[in-house]
Amino acid sequence: MTHWHLGIIGGSGLYALDALENPRWVTVETPWGAPSDAVLTGSIAGIPLAFLPRHGRGHRVPPHLVNARANIDTLKRLGCTDVLAVSAVGSLSEVFAPGEFVAVDQIIDRTRARPSTFFESGLVAHVPMADPVCPRLTGLALAAARAAGATVHSPATYLTMEGPQFSTRAESRLYRSWGAGVIGMTAMPEAKLAREAELPYALLAMVTDYDCWHDGGDVDVSEILRVMAGNADTARAAIVNLVRNLPAERPASPIDTILDTAIITAPDARDPAAIARLDAILARVSRC
Repeated sequence: MTHWHLGIIGGSGLYALDALENPRWVTVETPWGAPSDAVLTGSIAGIPLAFLPRHGRGHRVPPHLVNARANIDTLKRLGCTDVLAVSAVGSLSEVFAPGEFVAVDQIIDRTRARPSTFFESGLVAHVPMADPVCPRLTGLALAAARAAGATVHSPATYLTMEGPQFSTRAESRLYRSWGAGVIGMTAMPEAKLAREAELPYALLAMVTDYDCWHDGGDVDVSEILRVMAGNADTARAAIVNLVRNLPAERPASPIDTILDTAIITAPDARDPAAIARLDAILARVSRC
């Protein structure tokens, strides 16, 4: 695989990409139900892109109800080779100020009620998650955001909470004590599912607020929306920079073949119904 086909998952405030050439919204059906929205397909500098608004256009889908399995399956089904996720987050550090960006390198999963794997009864796989993001794609995204004029911090740990409510002050302080740098509601199980789908994944976080640990106040949604509007413009510019500066040939990633050593169920014990449901996820494996 030497070509790029970039999947973009747009978070809060990022619902479309104006820079796409030959844009077209396409509807995709998956065995996991409907994705968050149709997918905006097109290209930039000759490189195909598939843009999926995580919360749907108009922000209709709350974080705890995002169908991450359908979203990742959709991008895989469309032929994406890599995924850049863009997410709005709160800051758990004095260093990460509202309006700035963070290139995430680690994630803590505190979600509790979301399907988090493609591999259910009938076909078992255990993918490694020690490093949940792709360092190659993360480095490219970091450079692209800086070229767009953003102040970008890295590394940082993203704590994924269940939501849709914001943290209590005690929780916010606890997460800071764990070393988390930013907090959001969507990175997990998204990153886990991307790994199972053999899609290198990077996460560019847009800081909107300081969460409730900071000054004794509460999280203000109106202020978040104000900061988010400016962040979204910068994020769009960063995406364009990223695509225009991708290497001409896509270098191979270990994640491209992660399922070769992850599937544990013996071939003669695999459930045909499970295999059929995983047709997009297992497409490369089935050809081998």
